Amino acid sequence: MKPAVDIGSIVHAIPRRAFIAHSGLLLSGAAVALLSGRDALAAKAGHGAESDLRILNTALGAELEAIAAYQVGAESGLLQKPALDLALTFQGHHKQHAELLSGTIAKLGGKPVSARDKYAFPVDTLKTQVDVLRFAAGLEKGAVSAYLGAIPVFGNRDLAKAAGSILGDEAMHWAILRNAVGDVPVPEAFVS
Repeated sequence: MKPAVDIGSIVHAIPRRAFIAHSGLLLSGAAVALLSGRDALAAKAGHGAESDLRILNTALGAELEAIAAYQVGAESGLLQKPALDLALTFQGHHKQHAELLSGTIAKLGGKPVSARDKYAFPVDTLKTQVDVLRFAAGLEKGAVSAYLGAIPVFGNRDLAKAAGSILGDEAMHWAILRNAVGDVPVPEAFVS
């Protein structure tokens, strides 16, 4: 089934920074300061900091896994343009998420997790471009659910707001990948 929209045009039509700047997605000043490395604000984290660090490190681990998964897809030889460009764009987003999470963990006094030496991806089942894109969509759906579950348990509400921003990006990835393989981009009214 042919996608309803040319995925190449989606990736290049709206630069990510411009979308965030004009979408009305505004993080609080405290969240922006915390996530951009303002030490004084990070020092005030206090309540629930250990739990928040565990959540942030779990999210960082998932972002590192996504980076590796997109690399496997890119190197598979199965992705053709514009799907290859899409995968590399999304991998770049995950790299930005990982960098932000890692820096935030360090600012809060934690030790960021590292990427694993090897991930157990189902490479033997990836035979076509559609297989790779469906695999990536599954990872993105998992990321959406994980961030959705993490947001209410953050002790620091500014971190919860920042996680919500990343959740939005993951949801867009999931919808675009679903569309790219001919599935309904947003299959339900609620994400769980």
